[in-house]
Amino acid sequence: MGVFVFLPLVLPLTAWPVARLAAHHLHPRTATRMLTAVAAVLALCSTLCLALLVVVGTAQLPGNPLPDAWSDPEVRAALPYDEVAGPLAIPALLAVLLSGARTLRRHRRVRRRAERALAPLPSRSVAVTADERPYAYALPGRRRDRVVVSRGMLAHLSSRERRALFAHERAHLERRHHRYLLVVRVAARANPFLRPLSTAVGYTAERWADEEAAARVGSRRLVARAIGRAALVSAGAPAPALAGFAAAGPVPRRVAALLAPAPAARAWPRAGTAMGMATWGAAVGTAASAVSSANSAVTLYAVLHAATPL
Repeated sequence: MGVFVFLPLVLPLTAWPVARLAAHHLHPRTATRMLTAVAAVLALCSTLCLALLVVVGTAQLPGNPLPDAWSDPEVRAALPYDEVAGPLAIPALLAVLLSGARTLRRHRRVRRRAERALAPLPSRSVAVTADERPYAYALPGRRRDRVVVSRGMLAHLSSRERRALFAHERAHLERRHHRYLLVVRVAARANPFLRPLSTAVGYTAERWADEEAAARVGSRRLVARAIGRAALVSAGAPAPALAGFAAAGPVPRRVAALLAPAPAARAWPRAGTAMGMATWGAAVGTAASAVSSANSAVTLYAVLHAATPL
């Protein structure tokens, strides 16, 4: 394995430039999909790296359930600094698994809580609550997706602004944005270096819904005005239970983007630009992480197989 086993732990740093630039220079749809894919691959490789370190570290512990031959010097020699890296990887991997499980459990618990709260309302695609606090969010369901909006929010918007609001939330549901957000949140739990990608996807998912809403209502300025007004009236109000499904992101940046020309739907940036170089850097870092993880796994398997008596 050598030092290559440690590379997946730090290679997420190569994605920081693209996370910073994608929100400004790519179409939100492209940015969301690309950043989510990069985060997922890097998180898997990072977790696999920890698992490989744990195997070597556990083999050195007295009373471990692994074969005795796995603690041979040949196995320890496959991992640099095995006396430190192996034992430290055990609590690190446990923390990653517990944190990821907690994120998934919270995701399901919040959805079920919201569904129970909306059970008395008619089973329609739009659920209007009697709450005077202004909020609106998209609730993905197992049987029916719903847009949840309070009377307090509707009271502050004109009829055209309401159309923009509903178009925005429906775009979240139709494009399954909650899945992208859940993937990057779990990835950020697996490796803290992936948090910038999670933040970026939270913003680009909202921008994606903004662009979808603008196309449906036929006015980018109308959507920008609805977003700005909704942000003003909801300032200081308690966040709804499902606010985490679609992070609002910096509202001034979203409004400014809607007042500018529509972004080009180009799938891949030009190589000579800063965005292009950042994209290639993230692609190379992701590929290197995958290759390093695969190489370390194959090498450890070969060493352990050779050390295990027939």
